[in-house]
Amino acid sequence: MNICFVMSDGNEALAPEFLEFAKSKGMVGIKGHRLVGGFRASCYNACPKESVEALIACMQEFEAMHK
Repeated sequence: MNICFVMSDGNEALAPEFLEFAKSKGMVGIKGHRLVGGFRASCYNACPKESVEALIACMQEFEAMHK
């Protein structure tokens, strides 16, 4: 399963910064489609729950930095 997501309305300019932040946290390959944009997290059956929790923590930390 792929989880596709974008920045909320009004925060689209933060996308490149989030991509770099996520990379600094070990998230690789989350850049979305080259024509559509956004982000894509691949969560297949072999993906451990801890990986999903790490992505959530990364997103929450980024959000807290930009409130």
